[in-house]
Amino acid sequence: MAKSLAHEFFKGFWEEVPPFRLVLGLCPVLGVTTKIQFGIGMGLATTFVLVCSNILISMLRNLIPSKVRIACFIIIVATFVTVVELMMQAFTYGLFKQLGVFIPLIVVNCIVLGRAEAFASKNNVIMSTADGLGIGMGYTLALAALGSVRELLGAGTLTVWGDPILNLSSIFPGFQPFKFMIQAPGAFVGLGLLLCVMNMVGKK
Repeated sequence: MAKSLAHEFFKGFWEEVPPFRLVLGLCPVLGVTTKIQFGIGMGLATTFVLVCSNILISMLRNLIPSKVRIACFIIIVATFVTVVELMMQAFTYGLFKQLGVFIPLIVVNCIVLGRAEAFASKNNVIMSTADGLGIGMGYTLALAALGSVRELLGAGTLTVWGDPILNLSSIFPGFQPFKFMIQAPGAFVGLGLLLCVMNMVGKK
């Protein structure tokens, strides 16, 4: 049991990390990762929804009729997305404004609905919690990694909530940022670079 629980939690960090292994949820991955803080914020919001919806769906899995399960899953997910929206508006309004439409779009995020259909509706609460938490944290790390690459190469700096933690110009004098990295094409380039690194490490 403990081994299986650990596997369900840790699989989200490498074996089934959503953007790179499952290739799911790419819309927010590409849309919000111009800065590391946006990636972390989006990842944590998605993790909250993922864990809470997994728990509730697992608890109700024997009560939800199979013919309307997807509709029920969407209602449950939408409820927790509304909670996230209200909490972000109350406590992190600046970040909420930056993430914009991507927060309500968590309702139709294929990662959340995919875990509900493929896992939470078939497993107990403990396993579903581990699955949601692991996948969510892996997703957050993936967004943070892509945000770091794009911000470093596109702006030459790395800032977290307004505090600069790294400046490439101070390390490499004369460095000129690749401005396209913080634009739409840079999202695909950054994603490709990280996929390349993961594939190389995975083969070794």
